[in-house]
Amino acid sequence: MSSPSRRTLARRLESVADFSEPSARLEQYLTPPELAAHLCHLAGLQGDLEGEVVDLGTGTGMLAVAAALAGGDRVTAVDVDADALTIARRNELSVVGNASGDDGRPIAWLRGDVTRHPFSCTDATVLSNPPFGAQRGNRHADRDFLETAREIGAVSYTIHNEGSQEFVESFAADEGGEVTHAFRAKFPLPKQFDFHTATAETLEAEVFRIEWPTRASE
Repeated sequence: MSSPSRRTLARRLESVADFSEPSARLEQYLTPPELAAHLCHLAGLQGDLEGEVVDLGTGTGMLAVAAALAGGDRVTAVDVDADALTIARRNELSVVGNASGDDGRPIAWLRGDVTRHPFSCTDATVLSNPPFGAQRGNRHADRDFLETAREIGAVSYTIHNEGSQEFVESFAADEGGEVTHAFRAKFPLPKQFDFHTATAETLEAEVFRIEWPTRASE
């Protein structure tokens, strides 16, 4: 299967259904299709979709679906929320294709906590849009996701709130990793919770590709 262009990928991802009843506690927001397309298109160009691909905190499945459409060989997605996984599976069927892989390779969906993950791999490509830490109890949640990415990944792509570059670069350096790519992206937020005062707003997100040291090199 040839990999679609970034523009084609973004158009396909516009069909990914949003959360029906999003959780404020889990900071469940739909990853923007254009951002998911950009991230997975870059991963494809870097050859990062050729092995095991893991989407941590998959939510609606946006990044997992994007990776499958972009040519991911073996995509596994994990989320703590069973309802989110139900939506994600539906999105796979409607956007990627049926389980026989007529349009894209099938995705394995797992329910689990990112901080107590079931993965034994150490060379995966990790994709993640972790909570930005806006809710009480979620402070530094993106650090937990980075820690798991470092444990199971050879490379990771993670989306963070504006102003995270110093933290991400410092964390990567402390763990022997290196930020190889960094770019900013628009992250539209609709009014979907009672505490939202504006009809909609747009955040400036930051995306990082990190190469992690292999276990053999440690």
